[in-house]
Amino acid sequence: MAVREPAFTLGIEEEYLLVNTRTGALDDDPPSALLQDCAQRTEGRLCPEFLRSQIEATTRVAHTAAEAREDLRQLRRTLIDVASEYDRAPVAAGTHPFARAMDQKPTEKERYVSMAEEVQAARRHMLVCGMHVHVGIEDEELRLDLINQLAYFLPHLLALSTSSPFFDGTDTGFKSFRCNMLSALPRAGLPERFHSWAELQRNLGVLLKNGLIVDTSKIWWDLRPSGRFPTLELRITDVCTSLDD
Repeated sequence: MAVREPAFTLGIEEEYLLVNTRTGALDDDPPSALLQDCAQRTEGRLCPEFLRSQIEATTRVAHTAAEAREDLRQLRRTLIDVASEYDRAPVAAGTHPFARAMDQKPTEKERYVSMAEEVQAARRHMLVCGMHVHVGIEDEELRLDLINQLAYFLPHLLALSTSSPFFDGTDTGFKSFRCNMLSALPRAGLPERFHSWAELQRNLGVLLKNGLIVDTSKIWWDLRPSGRFPTLELRITDVCTSLDD
């Protein structure tokens, strides 16, 4: 019997920091008009993130890397253009060089408010930006098998993307301090190893049944099967400053 080739579609999510163009400082309360303009010009694909000083870009489903790159280029260009109208600019980096994480304000959105309540003290250090890449793989067992295989390459992929050496005004000595910050979250880090899709679902079912998570989006592994799409989601990389990277 012929094996159906996976779609291998691509989707990319990037998180950026918004700064004041005069001072370079983070804007912890950007104008609502800026966010509205971004959303309107991109059909909602530029939207607020966990902190008010962040904004997220989400590409359409792409069938090639070149297609995904062009979509991301347009999103970055639109954000630059809109932000400049308000004397703001986006920064594509995993952390800000001198901003104080404790001074940042969370976005008033139900999902983010719920997350802040859950992680408590850890949220005060979540001034970090990453890049998430979704790869379309319809077959569930194949998706799980690839997660187990790809886990080996996560350090390599992180090393290619590092952009967060600074935090709270200090040189941390790490190329990616973002990873250290995310390790404070529950259910974060490397994915657990499962031998079948059914075993993974039983594990998630126990967490849901006992009220430890409200949905599978609260699994923050560096690599995970998406809870919303038939995709494998890579989450370990810092956001890359260079589009080509």
